[in-house]
Amino acid sequence: MTFVVGYRPHKDDEGPLELACQLARAYGSSVEALTVVPRGWPTAVAGDTDREFRRWAVEEGQACAVEALERLAAHPDVEATASWVSARSVPQALLDRVDAVDAGLVVVGSGEEVATGQVAVTSKTDRLLHSSPVPVAIAPRGYRAGEAAAVTRATVAFRGDDTTWNLLDRVAGIVRETQASIRVVTFAIRRGGMYTSGVPRAEDPVLWSWAAHAEEEQARARAHLTEQGFTDDEVECLTVVAGSWGGAMDRLDWGRGDLLVLGSSSSHRLAQVFLGSSAAKILRHSPVPVIVVPGLTAV
Repeated sequence: MTFVVGYRPHKDDEGPLELACQLARAYGSSVEALTVVPRGWPTAVAGDTDREFRRWAVEEGQACAVEALERLAAHPDVEATASWVSARSVPQALLDRVDAVDAGLVVVGSGEEVATGQVAVTSKTDRLLHSSPVPVAIAPRGYRAGEAAAVTRATVAFRGDDTTWNLLDRVAGIVRETQASIRVVTFAIRRGGMYTSGVPRAEDPVLWSWAAHAEEEQARARAHLTEQGFTDDEVECLTVVAGSWGGAMDRLDWGRGDLLVLGSSSSHRLAQVFLGSSAAKILRHSPVPVIVVPGLTAV
């Protein structure tokens, strides 16, 4: 299997390449770095400017492919290639390549508007998330996995409904092929009151009742994973209650080799991978790479 990674020229961020190699190493896949350079608009008669633009595009594409291969050489244990195409749409070019090589995953980086270590969805990635038939992995800005880095744990955002049970099964099937463990996390966010109440934290009984139900579902999830061959040391189940998504993510320990896996929605007829509002908030606060799996109802 091949993982296609979008390589942006002139960007001092090797995060997507690092993540692609880390995932490929874990799952025995190869990596293809693809650079997309702009394509000019067709004209009836090509002038000097058109010819110069085409020449520039070829030179730029070739140079970027060479640069990508040089950076991939830092991971000699991963089979890697690099190529380039001229296209008007970066997301569509990536998806066309995914289809051409029957790739199992597409890997992209984060936007430049966030600090190093944070995840940000660019406009191009947003379109990719709405169109991809395969999972999309997003590297935090400036992500460095390190040489020979592997995947040690996958954290699954879990609600206990049919959709996230499906996600759990898909993730478990992949994780079983590696030596990674799996962490099942249910998030409960305490909302601020609409008005001042004479009863402090009047919403708490409802919240804790919901949390108790979540823990029952997680007990079922643990038993289900045990039946699939996971040991007690390979499974962790948590319910995290916090006042914000950022606070909830901060309550979890994160280490090198961690991944966060989110489900997505295919209910929108124009979308294959469509993040729900909660999943999008979780993604924005993730300190580790995020993989968004298509074909699931939004969190």
